[in-house]
Amino acid sequence: MRTQIVYEDRDILICHKPAGLATQSATVSQPDVVSELKNHLAGGYVGIVHRLDQPVEGLLVFAVNPRAAAALSRQLAEGVLRKRYCALVWGRPPGDSGEMVDYLRKEGSLSRVVSADTPEAKKAVLRYQVRGTQTGAENHICLDICIDTGRFHQIRCQLANGGMPILGDQKYGTAESLEESKLLGIRQIALCACEIRLRHPTSGQEICHEITPGWINF
Repeated sequence: MRTQIVYEDRDILICHKPAGLATQSATVSQPDVVSELKNHLAGGYVGIVHRLDQPVEGLLVFAVNPRAAAALSRQLAEGVLRKRYCALVWGRPPGDSGEMVDYLRKEGSLSRVVSADTPEAKKAVLRYQVRGTQTGAENHICLDICIDTGRFHQIRCQLANGGMPILGDQKYGTAESLEESKLLGIRQIALCACEIRLRHPTSGQEICHEITPGWINF
């Protein structure tokens, strides 16, 4: 099993999804996290609360019964279930911290930044904090990221539009960032859902798990 389980009880299951593995695949023959967890639970209930893009690694929480699924979905909608991401970008932000507010529209397999009055445009809010600079590379900046909205490809699209494409991002990267990614041997997008916080749906206890991706070097 490629999925690594970091916490499990009778209500929830928190796992570390590796880059390249889909959260849930539409193709029966393609491996995914949900199928691996169903096998782990001998065919038991696996409730999807949130997802990660296939190229992105990170932490996901799943419910193992319908009551927990409903509780976690409410927490996500109310901002109680919180996620923090980290990304290695090509370029420098205008400050050590900031907020990016854009309007995004999904166009096929991509999101685009559009004007607020564009049909189907949805507001996207992203906050970042500089975490560090890669050793020996001033233009490789690691950002901690929180999003107030959950738009399609939001982090990838907003950072690229802001002149900070994520290294390894084949869809939103520039020629320069992709060339740099190739030189560094970065084959998957350098974006990770590195922390998750939630209230246990039964006990109410706060649960927090954090991971550090291997591409951080400072």
